[in-house]
Amino acid sequence: MITQKRLGLSQLAAVLAILGAAVLAIGQSHQANPQNVDTGSGSASAKSNARQEPSPSPSPRRQENKKPADPTRYTYEFTQPQFTTRHILIEHDAAGNGKITFERQGEPTPMVEPVELSTAALGRILGLWTELHFLDSTEDYQSAKQFPHLGTMRVTMNDGKRNRTAEFNWTNNKQAFALVNEYRRVADQAVLVFDLGVARENQPLNAPQLLTSFESLLNRSGLSDPYQLVPLLREMTTDEHLPLIARNHATRLLKRIEK
Repeated sequence: MITQKRLGLSQLAAVLAILGAAVLAIGQSHQANPQNVDTGSGSASAKSNARQEPSPSPSPRRQENKKPADPTRYTYEFTQPQFTTRHILIEHDAAGNGKITFERQGEPTPMVEPVELSTAALGRILGLWTELHFLDSTEDYQSAKQFPHLGTMRVTMNDGKRNRTAEFNWTNNKQAFALVNEYRRVADQAVLVFDLGVARENQPLNAPQLLTSFESLLNRSGLSDPYQLVPLLREMTTDEHLPLIARNHATRLLKRIEK
């Protein structure tokens, strides 16, 4: 029995020795070939390299779709020294953004205000310039009859390469007549907005009279785009600095425009 036990212990020791040698061999193999061990650093490096790769350049078709902005500039000018508003100058780009400068009797400093033509107004105005073929035309828009007491109008178009100005005090050309009327509406609306702003800040008692002028312009289609004035009218309906009669009038005008 003692001999058998010793034999069993000897066999067990031999088996353990073999297993230990196998584990050691496997460990040495992994140390000799570290690339076989995935620690995650390899994927991180690959991701880093992927980030550093330059992004592909836009396709030629995408570059072709990026058209430069239209450089064309448009100008309308009105002068009549005897009028209350004796001089008006409107300048804007092809997107309808620009400014208005106007001078009044008894005021030595011109007023300069930003102008943003509505989509509808800009469409009408640019359409009329196109119908006139203004830069290609040499037509003199001045009619045979002179009406200098009505003031002199001057329109200018500059596309960056060509520049042309036409001046007249009356015209029989339907497109030219419609064009200066559109600019007159832009001017009247811009001046009205300016005056209403002054009234709200400093002269609230002038608001009722100005709103009467507002309604008169609205009645004769004298505003460039009444919908642009909706936010202003809404503010005026609740402006407690204004007389109640002015707030009520603003409410009526607002309802009329929003119909």
